[in-house]
Amino acid sequence: MRKEFLLPEEDMDYLDGYHSSWEAIIVGAQRWLILENYPVPEGYNVKEVKLALRIDAGYPNSQIDMVYFYPPLQRIDSKPIGALANQQLLNMNFQRWSRHRTPANPWRPGLDNLQSHLMLVNNWLKREFNIR
Repeated sequence: MRKEFLLPEEDMDYLDGYHSSWEAIIVGAQRWLILENYPVPEGYNVKEVKLALRIDAGYPNSQIDMVYFYPPLQRIDSKPIGALANQQLLNMNFQRWSRHRTPANPWRPGLDNLQSHLMLVNNWLKREFNIR
């Protein structure tokens, strides 16, 4: 697995403990974290995805925003998922979920990290079934 840039030690420890198959890659000027075989809750068309996060240069002081999935997720009840777009990455068409922190739940430098963002991603995946 490629490690083309370093993450903070606490993030690498978390990844090594919970997501053993991960890469930190640079594509053009962007840094990406790729997690293989990321579990998806029931109700979607697949049980696992390749999950991507764009890691901005200012991280961990600047937030991680959104999430990208391959293959694209669909609800098995055929209801639409809102705020989606396509993102070409690694010769694959990832599905970008445009989800963001709110003023009530801002990024907290020094407290938030990769683990807290993935907890938010898991919440977005589950919450999708409560909003439609």
